[in-house]
Amino acid sequence: MDDVLVTGLGALSPLGAGVDAFWRGMHAADTAPVRVPDPLAHMDHPLMYLVPEADLPDGPEEQDGLPLGRGSQFALAAAREAVADAGLAALPGPEGPSGQGGPSGPDATGTGLDPRRVAVALSTGMGDTDLHEGWWTGEAPASGRWAPAFPLASVVGGWFGAQGVNTCVSNACAASGYALSMAADLIRSGEADVVIAGGAEAYSRVALACFNRLGAIDPERCRPFAAERRGTVFGEGAAVLVLESASHARARGARTVYGRLAGAGWSCDAYHATAPEPSGEQIERAMRVALGEAGVGAGSGSESGSGGLGFVIPHGTGTALNDVVESRVLDALTPRTPLYSVKALIGHTGGAAGAFAALAASLVLHHKTLPPNVPVGTPDPECAVPLAYGSAPMTGAYGLVNAYAFGGNNISLVFGEAAA
Repeated sequence: MDDVLVTGLGALSPLGAGVDAFWRGMHAADTAPVRVPDPLAHMDHPLMYLVPEADLPDGPEEQDGLPLGRGSQFALAAAREAVADAGLAALPGPEGPSGQGGPSGPDATGTGLDPRRVAVALSTGMGDTDLHEGWWTGEAPASGRWAPAFPLASVVGGWFGAQGVNTCVSNACAASGYALSMAADLIRSGEADVVIAGGAEAYSRVALACFNRLGAIDPERCRPFAAERRGTVFGEGAAVLVLESASHARARGARTVYGRLAGAGWSCDAYHATAPEPSGEQIERAMRVALGEAGVGAGSGSESGSGGLGFVIPHGTGTALNDVVESRVLDALTPRTPLYSVKALIGHTGGAAGAFAALAASLVLHHKTLPPNVPVGTPDPECAVPLAYGSAPMTGAYGLVNAYAFGGNNISLVFGEAAA
């Protein structure tokens, strides 16, 4: 079966615009949420990790006559960087110079890409809800036209000219993990050669207010696995990966391979609408399936050799039960394997969280360095997981990524070093 390679990366995050800014921010390990600049955010803790004002995309305000919200604009910005990084180019389409629509056959563009074999799998929890929230409060877009709440995949697919599957996944905070897994399935099944995959999330007044009402927002910062954690803190942005079959990447001479998506495991707690199942049985199942598919044994890289598991990027949101359940399973399944918390760095990016974790895993594998974690305070004795606070060289060839969601949706992904 053909390997699924990561050949391009794109990011827009609270650390700034671009993957380089993200990698620098991972090493700086110094972030904090801010008060959202929303006069209607009447809630106890209107805090969030926001994309810096200077790095916000300059549109587009609409596509094909439909207004675009912040989520779609974020997705487009990250997708453009990822596609350029992969050495690909948007295919001629409705927005192209001719305005005659996209190409109609294999390699109709002369780019080496068959547009029918390019797919898009993006995710979001709230999509372009900011447009709808604006309509509710008398702040409609200038065009006044209605727009769907979840157009991200079609927006990116329309921009690129992708004529394969274009799907938007929205099963809450596991969504971008599922989108990446679906992308890998499309490649392995022979349905696609290239998939633009990932997730985007933007500030939503409704989402932040709901979590405030649930008492699930930490008043200080996102502090996963810390003794004094009091909830999560949201973040926004977009992370996009170009996934590609190894044979296609070789044939076109892909210039960079960051790693490969080596395994994926799905499961569902079928337990509660919001709370994780206390035993962790189903999140362990997802981890074991992903590790098994990748051919990776449990345990740390130092114990299982240089080909073993080198790090874990956990789901760990800073909420009480979630962190305890996940840490217990990790302690039993991957003892002493170092953790890197993306959420401590940029907050909980909801439907984009799995994509940001995958982006971080790809960078760690590519640079063979695990950056320091953002300090979260005294560790919770019930969360026996190793959060390193200094940079360290990789001790294994694989990284495990976890993403969980309301409804008991769980996914684990295993990323591996690119083959020599």
